[in-house]
Amino acid sequence: MSTAFEKEDIHYSYADYLEWDTGERYEIIDGEAYMMSAPTIPYHTVSRELSGQFWMFLKGKLCRVFAAPLDVRLFPKEDESDDTIVQPDILVVCDRSKLADNRSCRGAPDMVIEILSPSNSGNVMLLKFHKYLKAGVREYWLIDTETRIIQVHILEKADGALGGHYISTVYENPQALDVSILPGLRIDFDSIWGEL
Repeated sequence: MSTAFEKEDIHYSYADYLEWDTGERYEIIDGEAYMMSAPTIPYHTVSRELSGQFWMFLKGKLCRVFAAPLDVRLFPKEDESDDTIVQPDILVVCDRSKLADNRSCRGAPDMVIEILSPSNSGNVMLLKFHKYLKAGVREYWLIDTETRIIQVHILEKADGALGGHYISTVYENPQALDVSILPGLRIDFDSIWGEL
């Protein structure tokens, strides 16, 4: 990802974002715009296979799965002045009221999966990690298709506390992984890796 515009003094909002008609994809983090480049073929392969497994499991259930691009307004404001809009590669939303405007997810998804590609900078991924934590994303996976390393972050909150922290586990070339927020869903990574 690269910064979208040269002017460093501009603080972008969702209202600004809605006016852009460049044909490019952007994310905004703390008011700074980042242009997203086209993902790789391994990215598309992993995204397609993951989306399919989630879709099959969630068919007929309350929660819904979406693949990018779908705008996620982590801290939405009624006047559209919120300044953090991301497009996770895959997201699961169980609170359908967050999808009521039919245009974006207003608030934290229950689960976010990011699939690394050459355009992902470490700094942006770290910023997003902290934003997902602050917003209350319950489960966050980061998948590296080259190394086949998956970081799984599960939100743990103190009793009655708004904040919390992630309990993180790193898996190297896993055959399968359970989805914490969706009991009974076990993602078959052997079949996904077999498509690469």
